[in-house]
Amino acid sequence: MKNRTQSYFILVILFSILSCSKKEDKILPTEQDLTESVYTSVTIQPDSLYQAYAIVAGILDKNIVEEGDNVKKDEAIAQIINNTPILNTQNAKLSLDLAKENYNGSAAILSGIKEEMEAAILKYKNDSITFFRQQNLWKQNIGSKAEFDAKQLNYQLSQNNLAVLKNKYNQTKNQLNTSVKQAQNNYQTSLISTKDFTVKSAIHGKVYALYKESGELVNTMEPVAAIGSASTFIIEMLVDEVDIVKIIKNQDVLITLDAYTGKVLQGKVSKIYPKKDARNQTFKVEAVFVNPPEVLYPGLSGEANIVISKKENILTIPRSYLINNHQVKTEDGLTSITTGLENMEFVEVLSGITKNTYIYKPE
Repeated sequence: MKNRTQSYFILVILFSILSCSKKEDKILPTEQDLTESVYTSVTIQPDSLYQAYAIVAGILDKNIVEEGDNVKKDEAIAQIINNTPILNTQNAKLSLDLAKENYNGSAAILSGIKEEMEAAILKYKNDSITFFRQQNLWKQNIGSKAEFDAKQLNYQLSQNNLAVLKNKYNQTKNQLNTSVKQAQNNYQTSLISTKDFTVKSAIHGKVYALYKESGELVNTMEPVAAIGSASTFIIEMLVDEVDIVKIIKNQDVLITLDAYTGKVLQGKVSKIYPKKDARNQTFKVEAVFVNPPEVLYPGLSGEANIVISKKENILTIPRSYLINNHQVKTEDGLTSITTGLENMEFVEVLSGITKNTYIYKPE
């Protein structure tokens, strides 16, 4: 009899446990506010961050700035050594000086031609006077035909010689002027090449990295420094291709950074890059802080939720109670429902059940 009583009590206890278990699995939908968001990883980067390259090759003489320094636009960052451009500049300057001397100097080529022209003008005037005098005499039948022809020939030769020298002078002057301009251009080009050995900042910002030390080889394929904004930082996010169609500009972003444990920062979506990264099948999205923390560094990491939409006081059920994405288990069996907004924990119920419908957790 005693054993039967014990067995009875054991059955009662098991029944009670099973009943309690079933009660725990049966719930009613709840009304609450719901937010749908897209989860993404986060990396903090300075705005306008770029890699500064040298446009010539050489040896790094010195870094003019240090990492962490603020720089202004066109301020020198690094100096590169290469003697070839300096020698080219010196040769170009010598060529320019010579071209100017030939054009303007006392020993210029033009001076010689001009002296020949002056002599030719005197001879032309003399031959002209002699010819017209002889021509007048010839009209009076004074003098011989041979003498008249000789004077006429000398006059024509003087006239032609003067014309040739004038053309020669003008052509030489144009050539020398062109040579001066070419030499000037070559000199300016060589000066620019010399300046190219100084790497300058393209923006007002901060030096975040220097990649070369004094004495190292510098080429045009490797960056010399990394420079970005000193005060404005961008939130870089990688969004899965499944979720990218939900993202638009100015959506709210809730950010948590590993460096600021327990603090939720707010941001706004500012830019969506349209090209997908084939390596990780994600799209790059940028956001800006609404109220940024006082201290930020490039490379700080964390997590973010991009808020897609919000609804207040809506009927929801836990995601774990959803079957096949559109059904729930009720006292009447499987019931189809229409869902709406959802997040990682809850799903909005639009139709199919009410707040008084008990639902059971799937086994």
